[in-house]
Amino acid sequence: MKIQLSDHFTYSRLFRFTLPSIIMMLVTSIYSTVDGLFVSNVVGQQALAAVNIIYPLTMVVGAFGFMLGTGGSAEVARAMGEGEDQKAREYFTTLILAIVALGALLSVLCILFIRPMAALLGADEALMGDCITYGVIMIAGSTFFMLQTSFQSFLICAERPKLGMVLAIASGLVNALLDYLFIVRLQWGVAGAALATVAGYVVGGVIPLVYFILPNSSPLRLVRTHLHPRMLARSSLNGSSELMSNISASLITVLYNRALMALAGSRGVAAYTAIMYTQFVFSALFIGFSIGVAPIFSYHYGAGNRSELKSLFRRCMTVVGTSSAIMLILAQVLARPMASVFVGYDGELLSLTVRGMRIFSLSYLFMVVSGFSSGLFTALGDGPVSAAISFLRTLLFQVGAILLLPLLLGVNGIWWATPLAEMLAFLVSLYFLISRRKTYHYA
Repeated sequence: MKIQLSDHFTYSRLFRFTLPSIIMMLVTSIYSTVDGLFVSNVVGQQALAAVNIIYPLTMVVGAFGFMLGTGGSAEVARAMGEGEDQKAREYFTTLILAIVALGALLSVLCILFIRPMAALLGADEALMGDCITYGVIMIAGSTFFMLQTSFQSFLICAERPKLGMVLAIASGLVNALLDYLFIVRLQWGVAGAALATVAGYVVGGVIPLVYFILPNSSPLRLVRTHLHPRMLARSSLNGSSELMSNISASLITVLYNRALMALAGSRGVAAYTAIMYTQFVFSALFIGFSIGVAPIFSYHYGAGNRSELKSLFRRCMTVVGTSSAIMLILAQVLARPMASVFVGYDGELLSLTVRGMRIFSLSYLFMVVSGFSSGLFTALGDGPVSAAISFLRTLLFQVGAILLLPLLLGVNGIWWATPLAEMLAFLVSLYFLISRRKTYHYA
């Protein structure tokens, strides 16, 4: 039976509706790690460090698509909840056009200045060549990446989360198969890894674009529209938390890389890269849930359905609390086998990675609540609160921790930085959840 945004969501219906989004993000995170697996085990430790150094730049560019996708989907879903279906379609079309234009502009600018940007991110002469090669190819595919990330949200608004899941799986398969062909068989190194990833982006970005251009039975499709500047401004402000999260995460990665290069050299950067790849998989679970549930909150908030908001919030907090504990337990138990997949070829590097992974994973106990809270306020149209949580969580607390703790604890201080920052962000999130409960009537 088809589930609609207007339905009453029991636990069963909530899981059924969000499961495709969870699987979609999980598959996306897994195929994002495929590059790391092939590069680390086939090309080598130096190449893996180069990929990690330039990766923040590609994420910053892609973050603008995520910003317009999450912030814009809240506008689209709210219009649908208010019964303004044609306005929702116009909003959707305007957002897609804006994403394409912005992606093209950012790609050109970043490619022109790729060398100084790579140096700023921490690349030395030994890593510069691989950083530029990987970066240029990834940036060239940024428009497809931005479309892919935005369609993850819009397909949920269109009540087609299963299509998003299928596309994520298809993208992952394309990426994995081409990684094997380009890296293992053709020996193209980091260039092959980047080309395989971009090919996956094309699958996830172009197919849904064609779907929404052609006649379809979903509530959304691409139509004639005009600029809607106020909606674009609201979407940008509302999605600024997601932009902030991605930009901050990229900046923090730079700080981590620089600190690790100083304390442990490229070996430390490789260990951190392996930790980040596993973190992608774990965080994908709650990110997928948050993405899947956000349009439901937006719809019922737009419809003024307070009882459904309260019911949905209670169920979501139960899921969030339970999943954070499960994620922590799994990460502790699976730390060694997960690390072995990436760096099992080097005993010293493996020990460093396992130790860091077990400390770092303590952050899972707190980050699920903070991440969900930021997504909730984006869904409710409260961009400033969402951005405040993201700014404190992913930038201010992280920067303070990464600058202070290594001075006290050495390399272990780098691993402890994220758990400390996430604990502080957890407390801030609880404050906003409690203080805003009567404003939005979710509790």
